[in-house]
Amino acid sequence: MNKGKVVVGMSGGVDSSVAAYLLKEAGYDVIGVTMQIWQDEETAAQEESGGCCGLSAVDDARRVAYSLEIPYYVMNFKNEFKAAVMDYFADEYLKGNTPNPCIACNRYVKWESLLKRSLDIGADFIATGHYARVVKLENGRYTLQKSATSEKDQTYALYNLTQYQLAHTLMPVGEYTKDEIREIAKNINLRVANKPDSQEICFIPDNDYAKFIKEYTGESPKEGNYVTPEGKVLGKHKGIIHYTVGQRKGLNLSMGHPVFVLAIRPETNEVVIGNANEVYSEKLYANNLNFMSIEDLSDEMVVDAKIRYSHKGSKCTIRRVDADTVECIFTEPQRAVTPGQAVVFYDGDYVVGGGTIMRREQ
Repeated sequence: MNKGKVVVGMSGGVDSSVAAYLLKEAGYDVIGVTMQIWQDEETAAQEESGGCCGLSAVDDARRVAYSLEIPYYVMNFKNEFKAAVMDYFADEYLKGNTPNPCIACNRYVKWESLLKRSLDIGADFIATGHYARVVKLENGRYTLQKSATSEKDQTYALYNLTQYQLAHTLMPVGEYTKDEIREIAKNINLRVANKPDSQEICFIPDNDYAKFIKEYTGESPKEGNYVTPEGKVLGKHKGIIHYTVGQRKGLNLSMGHPVFVLAIRPETNEVVIGNANEVYSEKLYANNLNFMSIEDLSDEMVVDAKIRYSHKGSKCTIRRVDADTVECIFTEPQRAVTPGQAVVFYDGDYVVGGGTIMRREQ
């Protein structure tokens, strides 16, 4: 029985390849699509691993689609990616924040743009190789449930998908561990079975964020002062785009003890420096909110909050402060709460919602 038509975003990696296989086996009419997002093909061609969307990804995805006997296309999303991801990434760093480009890409390119184009060509769903599970709750709302394998869970990077997007999304890989996915790929003789996961930001393969921002924007942020929280000048920094909250290495400050970045002040071009205990915060404020399991936050709620992808999560109480701001008070102080990063709220294994960290308070 045909369960409907689904467009699978194929990155050329093992996860999305097996996602396409699983959906075909489950009775879906599967179409493979790789999103062309790179801005400079010469740069992309230099990538050894291809990242998630480089030129080598197309070759791998096309071969997988051929072996699975499914149609395959490359769709151009250059303009959407530049506006929603690359421009955003550079702008946020220049504002002194530390953005997460993968979250922006998921929301505005992989879902908003790909979903629209897929529905336009008659698809019922889109699917990806993310380690997460889409569920519909008893209250009628869609949310994300953590994947079967906690060490690979990717719900944090997907917290801001809308109800409409979730209703048209399939994530078959979320039911499996990474080892099981690789085993399935081996059993069906996929060449990408042992392909390593891409780690870097796809448009910055050398991980040199500052170099990218300078070349992309044509701006070279000026040197400024390292200062204490009280304003005492400690030395000179080389431009705010080189720093993030919690950073210890690369500061070139001889203080006689370890020091860390506490805050970045773009308005005065200052980087605030402090001791290890000052990096911890009991409270944060977040905006750009999106809720999944609940329609809105009307009362205080105790949740587990993740403040970065690798964070294990910590108990906190959240309450709405105004129309687009939530206050989050932790039961235990958290290290390096970083403006620009996402904070995602969980009720057990289910995503309640999340937002963008605005500021922290000790």
